[in-house]
Amino acid sequence: MQSLKKLLALLALCCLSLAAQAQQAPREYLLGAGDVIRINVFQNQDLTTEARVSEGGNITLPLVGTFKVGGLTSQGAEQKIAQLLKDGGFILKPQVTVLLLQARGSQVAVLGQVNRPGRYPLETANMRFSDMLATAGGVAQTGSDTVVLTGTREGRYFRQEIDITSLFTTGDGSSDIVLQSGDAIFVPRAPMFYIYGEVQRPGSFRVERNMTVMQALATGGGMTQRGTLRGLQVHRRDASGKQQIIQPKMDDILQPDDVIYVREAIF
Repeated sequence: MQSLKKLLALLALCCLSLAAQAQQAPREYLLGAGDVIRINVFQNQDLTTEARVSEGGNITLPLVGTFKVGGLTSQGAEQKIAQLLKDGGFILKPQVTVLLLQARGSQVAVLGQVNRPGRYPLETANMRFSDMLATAGGVAQTGSDTVVLTGTREGRYFRQEIDITSLFTTGDGSSDIVLQSGDAIFVPRAPMFYIYGEVQRPGSFRVERNMTVMQALATGGGMTQRGTLRGLQVHRRDASGKQQIIQPKMDDILQPDDVIYVREAIF
């Protein structure tokens, strides 16, 4: 009985290991509309051609005519072309290779505060979030540290917020998701705070992570000679949208859209 339990436990561990390997295995790229491929047939130079996959997923090859390759891997397209050549009686044992020249069928939209927003192809089937963000030139100076990824997974709407700083500082790559065709990456504008009154550089500035009131004052260049910390005010909206006036401590954490007012000293 004890040995049977051990055997069942071992089988369960094997199943879990195989499932984990299947999840980690990179997916093969599927050909789609707009992709450009080169087809070579061994010892048949006349059949060597470059073709663009049409909106319907079709290409045209001499002798064979028009047929569909959309949704197939390169290997699947090779097998299909070889079978068509063989069934048509053109070549007895065709050896076909399909090389992907340009990947345009599977694309991801990168929007918002990035240096080069636009639509970019998934050049490999296992292209990850960080790779695509780098392709778009990275997050702009005005961009937030938290990025939104949306798409479809298993037929359902998918949305995830990704903390870029944590992604690279914690060593946990679980949020560096493998992208799929139709995904969209949106980088929102970074949260801002505002400072005015008796400071050297009044204006709006980016709220850094865990930024304190003292750091915010330093970002504004510090107080002028006429400024005072007495009566320092932070104007902040609560959850209901109502504005509050707070007299903060120097080590209080700043919140997005806070407005700091530095009063003039009364001598």
